[in-house]
Amino acid sequence: MDEVILGTVVTPTGPIPNGWLAIENDRIAAIGTGAPPQARASFDAGAGFIIPGVIDGQTHAGSYGGLPGIASTTRSAVAGGVTTIVDMPYDNPAPLNTLERLNDKTAAIAEHAHANVALYGTVMPGQDMSSVLPLIEGGVVAFKISGFESSPTRFPRIAADQLLDLFEALAPTHVPLGIHNEDQEIVRARIARARAAGHNGIEAHSSSRPLAAEQASTAHFLELGALSGAHAHIVHLTSARGFHLVETYRRDGFRATGELCVHYLWFDPDRDGELGARMKVNPPIRPGQIEKLWADVVEGRVAFVSSDHSSWPIDNKFTPSIFDAGAGVPGLETLLPAFYTGAVQRNLDALTLTVSQLCERPARFFGLWPEKGALQPGADADIAILSPEPMVWDESKAHDELNWSPFHGRRFDCRVTRTYVGGKLAWNGTDIVNQPGDGRYAPRRASQWFA
Repeated sequence: MDEVILGTVVTPTGPIPNGWLAIENDRIAAIGTGAPPQARASFDAGAGFIIPGVIDGQTHAGSYGGLPGIASTTRSAVAGGVTTIVDMPYDNPAPLNTLERLNDKTAAIAEHAHANVALYGTVMPGQDMSSVLPLIEGGVVAFKISGFESSPTRFPRIAADQLLDLFEALAPTHVPLGIHNEDQEIVRARIARARAAGHNGIEAHSSSRPLAAEQASTAHFLELGALSGAHAHIVHLTSARGFHLVETYRRDGFRATGELCVHYLWFDPDRDGELGARMKVNPPIRPGQIEKLWADVVEGRVAFVSSDHSSWPIDNKFTPSIFDAGAGVPGLETLLPAFYTGAVQRNLDALTLTVSQLCERPARFFGLWPEKGALQPGADADIAILSPEPMVWDESKAHDELNWSPFHGRRFDCRVTRTYVGGKLAWNGTDIVNQPGDGRYAPRRASQWFA
């Protein structure tokens, strides 16, 4: 074998204490107990847990620095135990909406990536559906559109007639369509009202993009998805009300899912207002939702948890008004420790819940299972070692070239001590040790969320 890792191996059937995992080439060759096979190298994880590499189902690697941003984003990923990112299509200067742009991005992955990269595709306003099948055949794992226009070229709004066309094009497939779920007319009117009243702090952010705007967009999207027979996915829900709405559609037999980002499980503007724009995301973090959202995770209403990592620099946040500050936060190195710690704090089965929400479920959702998302013979050797050692997160030590975080100074109950990508050591607990291009393009394969 190339390497044997000793420790508690977390498999789909449960943890194996005093176990071992053997790597040969880029795959997991065997898992067992007792005497391990001979190998050219070995590592003893000690009290650490050997888990599948995390699949972060929502990142924005190219939103600021363009396709070369894949380099710093995936460096941060492997330092956080993330072995596959699922990257959104809204790259700078143009989104991934054609086969040509897909080829450009896969070439950038081959050149820059330290972690594996799966890709969302999209369509632009007025674009016909002829590009949808070629993108699917090219391996995109999902599509995404927005109900709110942040940029007419890079992040446009897709009108209802085109949205229905896209749903109908995707209906015969297992490929989900996601949405940034905010109603444009409500949001723009409420922001104008707040500006006129002189409300410029973080406390005005949620009320200016109210839950009504989020739910109106969500309900409209879910109904069009249901009537077209396609898989409708909400990429970030901020309230228990949202997850219950999605669950209603699912129980009625429609393909509907909702995703949660980890910052909604940690922050509350009524408690953490001192963070200001450092906690500004869209849709907003809402007051009084944390425990309700944890209940949705435990009760299975959340498809999976992601980071929604944004590659915007901190200077983007330094504005007099919250409405002019950029939205989005870095999150690749804090996703795993933040989720695990939150589960520990609530006396949940943190290890099982973490592997389910951050590894197994996104792998199934994006068609990457069983090659990714589980430790089992034949699977890709994408592995993280999670040690139950407390740490305080220091934003200056992040590997994303951004070096800021709303989690700065927060205490976590674990740290990532090793990450392997395709059988190669990528993070040794201190340094990134693999090379750009060691990460691979991860196309959608056979697995599906709705059997």
